[in-house]
Amino acid sequence: MKSDAAPDSSPNADVRLARLAGAIAEPARARMLCCLMDGHARTATELAVVAEVAASTASAHLARLKEARLVESLAQGRHRYFRLADGDVAAALESLLVVAGAPLPAFEPNTPTRLRSARTCYDHMAGTAGVALHDRLHAQGWLSGLQSGSYDLTTDGAVALESLGLDVDAARRSRRRFACPCLDWSERRPHLGGALGAACLQLAVRRVWVRQALDGRALTVTPKAEREMPELFGPSTQPLAVRAAPSTHARR
Repeated sequence: MKSDAAPDSSPNADVRLARLAGAIAEPARARMLCCLMDGHARTATELAVVAEVAASTASAHLARLKEARLVESLAQGRHRYFRLADGDVAAALESLLVVAGAPLPAFEPNTPTRLRSARTCYDHMAGTAGVALHDRLHAQGWLSGLQSGSYDLTTDGAVALESLGLDVDAARRSRRRFACPCLDWSERRPHLGGALGAACLQLAVRRVWVRQALDGRALTVTPKAEREMPELFGPSTQPLAVRAAPSTHARR
């Protein structure tokens, strides 16, 4: 999926859209796609477990998704791995979850508060923390083009992020869209996507603002982030993390 291409108005566009929707529409394939939204590659066997189907059935589903250009396969030694084709696919899936009004998919870890607080959306940060970062960059006047659906950094924004160790030029050289809003399915507001969003997540990991789970999409917002980010990006009414509600069962 190429985000910088002009909208397709050819007579066959509706047919191609219908085929794409058909590839997503089967529940097992939808589970596979959502599982791959954490940006990690997985084997057909792992995805068969996620989709709750036999290995042979999983192979057929993955062939359909690959034909639709929603996933790509990677060979490493004797093993073959599958991942989402690109960030545009992840952004489209995130938006479809919003349209569907979907709760957490059944295969996600049973930690809804953690996932709502901070998680990966392909290779950028989503959840409350991701939306808060987006809003703070906006409030500081570091993002431009907010009404166009494709962002750029202002001069002040580029200088500020580079001073924190973010390589803005490398993000600009990426073949993908530089920066864009990605509608967050849990917050129903945009977080920062594109190459800049990915670079911001890498920065957050390096500065230990978030810690990544080893086997899922969840990110843990650290106390260091809650101290440093308001100083660097300015205060915000949007919290960085969602706190779990205290248990109603008091100890006796």
